[in-house]
Amino acid sequence: MTINFTEISNTIFNPLKSWAEQSQGNWNVLIVSGFILVFVGVILTLVLQKKMGKADERTKHISLNSAMIVLYVVILCDLIFPKEYMWQVFFLFKYAFAFLASAIYLAVRYKKDFF
Repeated sequence: MTINFTEISNTIFNPLKSWAEQSQGNWNVLIVSGFILVFVGVILTLVLQKKMGKADERTKHISLNSAMIVLYVVILCDLIFPKEYMWQVFFLFKYAFAFLASAIYLAVRYKKDFF
């Protein structure tokens, strides 16, 4: 049994494609929400990195784990998101999800270690 990621991504993302192509307003909503997610993810990640303080043995390990989570999410999104259509939009969402996942990891570690 093999997993066909193309078939899975087409099943999941064809309704999104048809919704986005219905009107210019839908397309704009998709793009703006992607940009907002990227900005929120990047800002949260940077703020939480700054809150951890100077790099030492413990914080360096947390930062490396955060970078590893970004890499894993990017790879996972490359496998799932379609490459035939709307790849620019999915490129935007791929990095939005990666930075949000990193920010969530950093927030959990910050709360666990510093409170």
